[in-house]
Amino acid sequence: MNESAVRRARWLAPALLALGSLGCSAAWILLALSTGRLCAWMAVVAAVDAAVLLRLARAPAGAWRLVAAVLATVLAVVIAYWGIIATELARTVGVLPWESALKLGLHHAWTLAELATGPVDLAWLGAGLVLAALLSARRRVPSAR
Repeated sequence: MNESAVRRARWLAPALLALGSLGCSAAWILLALSTGRLCAWMAVVAAVDAAVLLRLARAPAGAWRLVAAVLATVLAVVIAYWGIIATELARTVGVLPWESALKLGLHHAWTLAELATGPVDLAWLGAGLVLAALLSARRRVPSAR
């Protein structure tokens, strides 16, 4: 790919990250609701997803890629938690999940997330953030050609 084509495709990395975060969050929500568990280990999957998407978009290595991967992982965690909480509340009050998600307040969501998240879940969330930083900071190994 030539230099001008790479410059024209700078919008690709943020777009891929947004779609990847949404897709990973959707899978996380479905998995959590089907198992009845929080599945915080999915933060590691979200981190790997963000790092891979950034490499596929050919985002240049450096601070921007590291910050973007960590923020994409945080976004996936927040969306997943919000969706899990909203869906569980929707089940109890008899509304649709997206209605519950729109009415769910920040303080209420934070309180329920604190109650549902244990030390092991926090460790998984932290591991996801650290892994996103490590995977996105790594530079490519030069080829032997």
